[in-house]
Amino acid sequence: MSTKIPESHADLLNAPVYVDVVTVMPDGQPQASVVWCSYDGENVLVNTAVGRQKEKNLRERPMATILAVDPDNPFRYIEVRGTVELTKEGALDHINQLAKAYRGADSYYGGVQPAEMAQKETRIMCKIKPTHVNAFG
Repeated sequence: MSTKIPESHADLLNAPVYVDVVTVMPDGQPQASVVWCSYDGENVLVNTAVGRQKEKNLRERPMATILAVDPDNPFRYIEVRGTVELTKEGALDHINQLAKAYRGADSYYGGVQPAEMAQKETRIMCKIKPTHVNAFG
């Protein structure tokens, strides 16, 4: 069992590849969302807003699985399971970086979402520290 992201698959976590993040609901059921992500060389970073279901799940049960599939070869993918740390620090900068990478927008609010949404929600970054990594293809 590896806890390292292999260089051969790190591109799937640093390119504009849509990934699935799976968290655990209070009743034990899995909850999956399609998200943007990035990789800082140690952690897989996902961004959400306080109060959303994945944030609630991660606050109560700080573990998640990421599945990133190569859009050009669906038999090349990486699964990352890990523990999660939530932080507001740097979360707005992170969502702006993701908006640039995924949508070419200079900022998330006003570029992807209406600017007024910035006053209605608080961004939070989810740092997923790998505890188990499976890379295929």
